[in-house]
Amino acid sequence: MVVSMIQFIIELPDVASIKEKRRIVHSIRDRLIRKYRLSVAEVDLHSSLGYSQLGAAMVSNSRRYGESVMHKVLTFIEDECEGRLHDVKIVSESF
Repeated sequence: MVVSMIQFIIELPDVASIKEKRRIVHSIRDRLIRKYRLSVAEVDLHSSLGYSQLGAAMVSNSRRYGESVMHKVLTFIEDECEGRLHDVKIVSESF
């Protein structure tokens, strides 16, 4: 069993309230879940207005497949989401 994970920080410079930030984060999370069937959560920077740290994970039987999905997730985030990405990490672990 291989667990593949991605973690990244999104900079959201034009956000004026926590409510607006939550709307953006929930939208990103929901789209990732629907499109790639991942587990996704905001893992840090909960009270920060300008930044959000998200993590996503999936279980598969191949490191290559899991990491290819994580790279597709990265491309999707870069293309579709407002804000800039920082500290992107993609990791796979075998169990």
